[in-house]
Amino acid sequence: MTPKVMRQLWSVVETTQTKTLLQLDDASLVHWLVKQIKTQALLDCHESDFLSDYVKSRLALIRDLAQERQYS
Repeated sequence: MTPKVMRQLWSVVETTQTKTLLQLDDASLVHWLVKQIKTQALLDCHESDFLSDYVKSRLALIRDLAQERQYS
């Protein structure tokens, strides 16, 4: 995954409503985030799979960030 795609992912996480990040189940959230990035960047199937795995490994962090934003 390129640094640009990684920045785009975290930008999407930061600008997405906390309700969306907290209410979707894990699989739906991964799918939704990957879909958002695919609209911004051309990804081949390997990059897409890697991005999906990366998001899965960061779900707890993504939800923690969303909860923190919700209460601040």
